[in-house]
Amino acid sequence: MAKQGTSSTFQRGAASGEIYRVLRDEILTLQLEPGKSLDETSLSKRFAVSRSPIREALNRLLAERLVETLPNRSTIVAQVDLRNFPALIQALDIQQRLATRLAAQNRVDTDLPRLRELADVFNDSVDQASALTILQSNFAFHVAVAEAGRNPYVTRQYRELLSETRRLLHIHVQFLDNTDRVEVMRDQHHDFVDVIEAQDIAAADVIAHAHTMQFHDRFLKALRHAPDADFDLGLTIPEGLT
Repeated sequence: MAKQGTSSTFQRGAASGEIYRVLRDEILTLQLEPGKSLDETSLSKRFAVSRSPIREALNRLLAERLVETLPNRSTIVAQVDLRNFPALIQALDIQQRLATRLAAQNRVDTDLPRLRELADVFNDSVDQASALTILQSNFAFHVAVAEAGRNPYVTRQYRELLSETRRLLHIHVQFLDNTDRVEVMRDQHHDFVDVIEAQDIAAADVIAHAHTMQFHDRFLKALRHAPDADFDLGLTIPEGLT
């Protein structure tokens, strides 16, 4: 895949998907900063393609709320508005609890091996992989939990919220890299699978709520962390949030 200022040749029909993945990864890891312009002409030069696959890639990012279209029709990387963090956490808590409760209620036996496998993949990423891989494996696991609940409306709403929180989770993981992310993050997803397998709806609600509040507390702790040369949030903390 092309890097900034270089070109690349794509297989026919594959360009938009590859460009989407590169831009998504750069947005999630804050390499592309919130508010940065994503000009179709500049991107077409960067990736050495026509504007059509660029437009398709940007539309996919728009659906995931990772980019925004301004009134003048230009596209920018979606802003991270920390003033709305309490409202985001409230919505995430409700959706996470509902999705996990439904999974415990409606799961079938064939859901369990997939959930266990995705929990293992997450653990492996915590042990060995980059922050980006952790984000993606976390996202995949929680989407699979929602799909086990067999309510497509809940899955869609939960997926949108998970997508919006991925950049905040990146900051969270950066902070844990300066402490001990393996000790803090590993095995939590297997707790979800255990209560879903047992079809214990009450326990599913408790675990999902605790998971959201843990993210809330650690994210705020990350924002209060004194940055050093290897830890740059790249964000300004609004007054009153800390």
